[in-house]
Amino acid sequence: MRQGDFVTRKSYGGDVMFKIERIDQLKAVLRGVDYRLLADAPLVDLTLTNPTESMDHPRSSSPEFRESLRRLAVAQVQLQEKNQHSVGHNQKVNAGYFEVPGKVLHLDGDPTYLRKSMQLYGELRVPAEGFYIPEAQMADALHRLLPQIKPDIVVITGHDGILKHRKAAGPGGLSSYKNSQNFVNAVQVARQYERNRDAMIVVAGACQSHFEALLRAGANFASSPARILIHALDPLCIAAKLSYTSVKDTISMLDIMDLTVTGLDGLGGVETRGSYRMGVPGIQHTDEHA
Repeated sequence: MRQGDFVTRKSYGGDVMFKIERIDQLKAVLRGVDYRLLADAPLVDLTLTNPTESMDHPRSSSPEFRESLRRLAVAQVQLQEKNQHSVGHNQKVNAGYFEVPGKVLHLDGDPTYLRKSMQLYGELRVPAEGFYIPEAQMADALHRLLPQIKPDIVVITGHDGILKHRKAAGPGGLSSYKNSQNFVNAVQVARQYERNRDAMIVVAGACQSHFEALLRAGANFASSPARILIHALDPLCIAAKLSYTSVKDTISMLDIMDLTVTGLDGLGGVETRGSYRMGVPGIQHTDEHA
């Protein structure tokens, strides 16, 4: 077996597909393909597998995720129809409108899923800037990036998981998780920059993350209430929906759980105002050299 091979673990019944990140002697460090999970396993526990499609392409995800994308696109069309009706209903306005969706700052501890996320933000017309930042460095990175980017929505994600040989703290202690403490530190930095949860929305966590700790730190939405594996692109779905939800509307996890693959077991949060604004009249594009 070599770095880059796709494998499953025999001891877990082959339930999750991984990509070998590196091999240390007789042990492999693994990153989840569809799930944000970082793990290690003896080489003898691994079975080679061939993915049916290139995992570097965002469309190679599950049917459930493709349905999430479809619902996001439909919601955007409905919002546009609502705006057109609102503008058209006023006889004094005949010049259309323009859109100002919420801007996303996406920090990701996995470069492959950062690339997928940025492509999907583009397809969904969500203004976004993304950075590959190892989880332990995210808090420091936010000190620099938040004043520079000035986002409406911050996504803090990567890889996490409950340690196999957890310490005496048990599942309630942050020391039992691979990266939950790093995510908590990053959320705290974000809240030091902007305390108002409606002025700057924070979506944080990965597979099996300490949901309660992330909310206490100031996240609006976080994983994982049931400590389950979440789909790698679930945080993106929440951010994209918030970007195209009007500032006049408040949404809860009950409104958007169908946009995620893992639902309320995988993600939860508090009521939050959207970050989308409609402007009138429509902006006319002119030739600057005319």
